[in-house]
Amino acid sequence: MSRTYETITIEKRGQVDWLTLNRPEALNSISIEMVEELNDYFGRLYNDGSVRIVVMRGAGRAFCAGLDIKQREDGLEDEVPFGGGFGFQGFLADVYIKMRRCPQPIISLIHGPACGGGFAFALASDVRIAGESVKMNAAFIRIGLSSCDMGVSYFLPRLVGVSIASELMLTGRFIHAARALATGLVSEVVPDDQLEAAAQPYIDEMLHASPMGLRMTKEGLNMAVDASSLESAMAIENRNQVLTSRSPNFKEGMKAFLEKRPPVYIAD
Repeated sequence: MSRTYETITIEKRGQVDWLTLNRPEALNSISIEMVEELNDYFGRLYNDGSVRIVVMRGAGRAFCAGLDIKQREDGLEDEVPFGGGFGFQGFLADVYIKMRRCPQPIISLIHGPACGGGFAFALASDVRIAGESVKMNAAFIRIGLSSCDMGVSYFLPRLVGVSIASELMLTGRFIHAARALATGLVSEVVPDDQLEAAAQPYIDEMLHASPMGLRMTKEGLNMAVDASSLESAMAIENRNQVLTSRSPNFKEGMKAFLEKRPPVYIAD
């Protein structure tokens, strides 16, 4: 059963969920309520075959400016009885784990500030498209914390390499659109008002894949990144190909290719 959220909105467009962080008056900063709602949403996705892709974005002038510092100062985070014994820290960390665990590819449309935990939202996505106004940083180190937070120390070196990741994490300096593109952190840069249009070709091409093929590609990539050997990665690949080849969608995909038409897939 779906639920109504207060700090995020979910717009369903066919098999695609458009998730908008919706605290524009606070630059979509991360509140306790937002963490609870994101945990609920991404937790439900794991077994939701009706959603094939998630597009994540921010309302107003920012993608996400990071943690709501006011709540931190008020001590509200201490009241969170979740997070596997780590309180609010673990509760928020669970969101990023669920983003990677959900089988749906996540496309993030990033504009304006994407700082701290907001930067981590972008890093935990599968595809990142940046608006020209984007400015991202590991803000944690600028407020007396470590930049090794919310998966940043895991995601960032894998995306841009250890040298650039070290620079960004040790200084907390911003990376803007041009350099984000040059380092491979984002797939492309477009004017802010064209972000939604820029996402559509990615959506269309992903929907051209079979449901199982798309899910297992995300899963296989996740496993291959940390595979201990070529053989380990190939074992996952072999398993995925055997499973997908047994689906009726494999025959439909081949037939559609030969007939030069879009495939018509069934749920699998």
